Amino acid sequence: MRVNKLRELLRRGEPTIGTRIICPWPGLVEVIGYTGMYDYVEFLSEYGPYDLHDLDNLARAAELVGISTMIKIDQEPRTYLAERALASGIQNILFADIRTVEDAEEAVKAVRMEPKGINGYRMDRRVGYIGALASPADLVKMCEDAVVALMIERKSAVENLEEILSVKGIDMVQFGPSDYSISIGLPGEVNHPKVREAEEKTIKTALKMGIAPRAEISSPEEAKRYIEMGVRNFNIGVDLRILFSWWRKNGEDLRKLLSKI
Repeated sequence: MRVNKLRELLRRGEPTIGTRIICPWPGLVEVIGYTGMYDYVEFLSEYGPYDLHDLDNLARAAELVGISTMIKIDQEPRTYLAERALASGIQNILFADIRTVEDAEEAVKAVRMEPKGINGYRMDRRVGYIGALASPADLVKMCEDAVVALMIERKSAVENLEEILSVKGIDMVQFGPSDYSISIGLPGEVNHPKVREAEEKTIKTALKMGIAPRAEISSPEEAKRYIEMGVRNFNIGVDLRILFSWWRKNGEDLRKLLSKI
């Protein structure tokens, strides 16, 4: 049975580092694994097109290079998407747009096997299709090991944060400043005091309740503020932004050189 590296690190209380991709090309996952710097790669499925075969191939690539996987899924149909991702071999699920306790309960149930959840035995990649790799008991453990992460990015989620995080089976939370700023009528003002206050509330509440807070950052320097707050789990960078920054800076520098000819 394949080890879920992210789960094992969380279980031991060790820091974790992930990175994100929107492009579903499995070659990116392999290259990320070759760096030896990342514990998992997160596929941002809600931001671009993909099909179910892509999930299989992303999981295969991660297994090849020895890193774990996570998928960020849309609010609907969250149960179907979570089940299909797990069946492909994606090991951990990040649920977007959590608003209520009921949303959180649905997220946990979508990942766990019965009787804790709604999943049953499947002939899928995880078990070797015909049960060649794993038994029903193994499948139950895979679902128990799957990290359930929630996006806290709506006004109602912050207002009901303790109730939401009291749902048994939640492992990690991630505050979403952009969507939260929209939710409170301050679109794009991610550094507004109200947004920063909600982020700090999310982190402090998660730590108090024994749930791992994660921060999404663009550079190591950004981690310092979060480390001071007690955050030990980070996700750094996303493929499209990395490429855009490189293309813009180097294109601009080259045009400046050419303008002097």
